[in-house]
Amino acid sequence: MQSNHHSLRRPFQVMPFALLLLMILINVLWLEKVHGQGFIIPDREIDFRVPRPWQPDRRAYRIRELSIDANIKSPIATTTVTQVFENTGDVQIEATFVFPIPYDGAVDKMTFLVDGKELEAKLLPADKARQIYEGYVRRNQDPALLEWVGHGMFRSSVFPIPPGQTRTVTLRYSQLLRSDNQVVDYLFPMSTAKYTSQPLEKVSLRVSLSADEEIKSIYSPTHNIEISREGSKNAVVRLTAANVVPNADFRLVYDTAPGKIGASVLSYWPQDEDQGYFVMFASPQINPTQEQPLRKSVIFVVDQSGSMSGEKMEQARQAAKFVLNSLREDDLFNIIRYESRVVAFTPELERFNAETRDRALHFINSINAGGGTNIDEALRVAMGMVTTAEHPSFLLFLTDGMPTVGEVNELKIAQNCAAANAHRARLISFGVGYDVNSRLLDRLSRENFGQSEYIRPNEDIEVSVSNLSKKIASPILANVDLQFKFAQESPTAGEVVNRVYPSPITDLFAGVQLVVVGRYRQAGAATVLLKGKVGDQDQGYEFPVEFAERGSDKPYPFVRQLWASRRIGEILDLIDLQGKNNELIGELTDLSIRYGIVTPYTSYLADENEKVNQLADSNRNFQTTDRNLSGLQTAGGRGGFEQRSFKGELKAAMAAELSPGMGGQGGMGGMGFDSGGQAATGRKRLEQFLPGSEGIMESGVVASDNMSGNVSQGVRKVGNMTLYKRGKLLIAENATQFDLEKDANKIKNVKRFSDEYFELASKNSADENRLIAEQGSEELLIVLRGQAYLIQ
Repeated sequence: MQSNHHSLRRPFQVMPFALLLLMILINVLWLEKVHGQGFIIPDREIDFRVPRPWQPDRRAYRIRELSIDANIKSPIATTTVTQVFENTGDVQIEATFVFPIPYDGAVDKMTFLVDGKELEAKLLPADKARQIYEGYVRRNQDPALLEWVGHGMFRSSVFPIPPGQTRTVTLRYSQLLRSDNQVVDYLFPMSTAKYTSQPLEKVSLRVSLSADEEIKSIYSPTHNIEISREGSKNAVVRLTAANVVPNADFRLVYDTAPGKIGASVLSYWPQDEDQGYFVMFASPQINPTQEQPLRKSVIFVVDQSGSMSGEKMEQARQAAKFVLNSLREDDLFNIIRYESRVVAFTPELERFNAETRDRALHFINSINAGGGTNIDEALRVAMGMVTTAEHPSFLLFLTDGMPTVGEVNELKIAQNCAAANAHRARLISFGVGYDVNSRLLDRLSRENFGQSEYIRPNEDIEVSVSNLSKKIASPILANVDLQFKFAQESPTAGEVVNRVYPSPITDLFAGVQLVVVGRYRQAGAATVLLKGKVGDQDQGYEFPVEFAERGSDKPYPFVRQLWASRRIGEILDLIDLQGKNNELIGELTDLSIRYGIVTPYTSYLADENEKVNQLADSNRNFQTTDRNLSGLQTAGGRGGFEQRSFKGELKAAMAAELSPGMGGQGGMGGMGFDSGGQAATGRKRLEQFLPGSEGIMESGVVASDNMSGNVSQGVRKVGNMTLYKRGKLLIAENATQFDLEKDANKIKNVKRFSDEYFELASKNSADENRLIAEQGSEELLIVLRGQAYLIQ
């Protein structure tokens, strides 16, 4: 089973197939006035708004459960949706089930059931649907439904929900999915379930995939998913959550291709930017032929110092056994234990077989805690055992403390390790608990082609090590390199493909998909060359791809956010390990504002009590970021641990979240969900970095002392864009450069719910209308088609 982390996080641009709005728009009538009639929007002057968890109303409903079951046999998806609605108010609801259709004819075989009985539904064209949406907004002074203006609509006939009772609504439909070369795109509008008076008790999703060709990559940019493979042409995707409010539509992309390795590219180039964004997926064959995986060398270096005593030591022994049992015949291995002294299982690497396995298990069982921590010697001894680069070598290094014996200087330890690594071994560091020198571990990993993993005190060492060991079990291609060749390369384009992450790309493993992001300066047809080593032989693969034109309608804006997350992680890594410079600080500040990615060092962006014009004050923002970056001087302790863990999540981001890894903790819903509060997104994780919030940061990362509490209240991710809240003003990400006083002559005022307001909405994109729909009692500053507007 695979887990997709990944961490985009919000609804995306409308796709050219049916988009179902799974919500109820109700005609609220007092019981004595019910005449059996109903409207999708009340046709009389009443004060009703679709419910939100933070706006309780006596005339409201909640969605108790949401279940989605989809079967996809490309290019057709058949989806069954079941929702349990409960009338939480004290008046009867005359309910109409409503769903917008952006492109007529994209949905077929649609069936509605309410408590098992089929109901009639009708299709309304976009112009008729617009009258209904706008009528609701005008009467109820609620912009919630503006995002659907311009879309057609299906609506069911009326059914009643008495106070305190429930209705189970089932919807079945088939749809033609969008396909971009070999990439298939499935979108389910889960975020419409945010219109509920309370969090959903249960959300479950199951998507069954079946294809004629081999299914290579499976990826969700919006949610953490579990993937079960059932052969090379079938897979099942699952997602479950409890007590949450969906804040993102569910999106799933997968590609199909024959051959040993498959690769595909999705790209997006906004009109107002000078470069585009791309994400590339590369996946090996799921069930390869009898071809033997590459031989590998694995050296497990385990800390047995006194601080590892008790449960940690037992977990470390179990982790070593898992690594050992994951080896294949013909792999090479060794096990090194260290405290003040360094002791190896054997003086050289051993070939794995039944006999060496049994002897190694005896060695593992003899590992006991006691003594100091001689990190320098342990690493040098381990690196010295790697004698060839003809196959990949992995050094799994586990420690729970600071170096206390031998060389203890961080820079010298890193230099000695790199000098001893003569054959490009990959060093994977496991930092256990808060006492490690996390900056040293990151430095070792970066300089030795690896990565760092951080294990909190309440987490199991064996689980973290075994998960990594599974991923590296079967190398397919070593020392991977990517090249892009364009059919007609422009001599003025400069470096056409640039800022590619991860960097470097090391190896490709069976059962593990590679996700690469980058920028590009030239659109059109191109060829991806994926090259590497198979033993001592060079091996290469070519894949035709297409990079989107500037301003095209390619519906992949999540790629932009995904790239920004990884780029910010890379910037933080450079500052952490090489020191601050003005260029990196400025870029970090600009990227955080432009993409709405809040880090501990730019957390002032999330403070709604900041001055209205703060976002436009580039000098002040630079200085605040610079000051907050002093937190990276903390090498150890919980403060250092949390910062490096956060940085690592950004560098390895698999989805476009507000801040990757911030969801799913302390009652938060996880990626794609909120716990029900408007400002829930990312708050819990961010608060860990703030002074006065349980004292986690000993040195204090953020200088502002007014930032504890609901820090993410000032930043909202809406669709593919970001809103900043400053008092009674909302500022769209594309308007942060405007100063309300200095630029007053450049800003046009528009009154909410006026004819001009609805004229703007009719010309907006879905993303732009989503931003406007977020406007409550606040004013909104936004740029639409090159003009700045203040909507009041």
